[in-house]
Amino acid sequence: MSGGPKLAVWDVDGTLVDSRAVIFEAAKAVFALMDLPEPAYDDVRQIVGLSLAEGLQVLLPAMAPQDIDRAVTSYKAAFQDMHLQPGFTESLYDGAAECLDRLKREGWWVAMATGKSRRGVDTIIRMHGWADLFDSTHCADDGPGKPHPAMLLEAMRALGCGPAQTIMIGDTAHDMRMARAAGVYAQGVSWGFHTSAEVLDGGADHVAEDFISLNSQLDLFARSISR
Repeated sequence: MSGGPKLAVWDVDGTLVDSRAVIFEAAKAVFALMDLPEPAYDDVRQIVGLSLAEGLQVLLPAMAPQDIDRAVTSYKAAFQDMHLQPGFTESLYDGAAECLDRLKREGWWVAMATGKSRRGVDTIIRMHGWADLFDSTHCADDGPGKPHPAMLLEAMRALGCGPAQTIMIGDTAHDMRMARAAGVYAQGVSWGFHTSAEVLDGGADHVAEDFISLNSQLDLFARSISR
């Protein structure tokens, strides 16, 4: 690889994929099961990026421990039902596909670190034809979820890159705290679930406003580690 190995680790929901509507609908299904009023979107968006069980506990702090599994099952069932609808797709943000493709062309390692389950990872990879794009994928089923650095540390181990060669790209404060905990560059984006201010509060080194800005930051990062 020109200039040494470079690893871009991507969050998925809110960073590459616009999953705002489907996540909100699945959360509403959980509240309906619990016979609770519909949740506010502003509350739901705050938990995206966490593992599902942890996120639902944050969203429903009074939920009894014995109800957690039922809530998780309900969320997954609602999510799966939407995916089974004819023609359903979770659209990529404008510029996402082009950015991923150019990183591969330029010799970057490309990994995924997501709060999705392994089943969710497999589904999104099939949906967007990513089977040959990601060099490693790491998710909530593999161990501690965000903001614990486990997923990032495993991605670096799997692909032979150190923290100085690794950039984490995500839309939430959870992503940025994970990046900080792993000692890698924390690159935020503004178009997902958390606001730019929230992403900065999570420890982002920079927040990109669009994929043009993000591509520029990736170029700067590549140059910084090739010196």
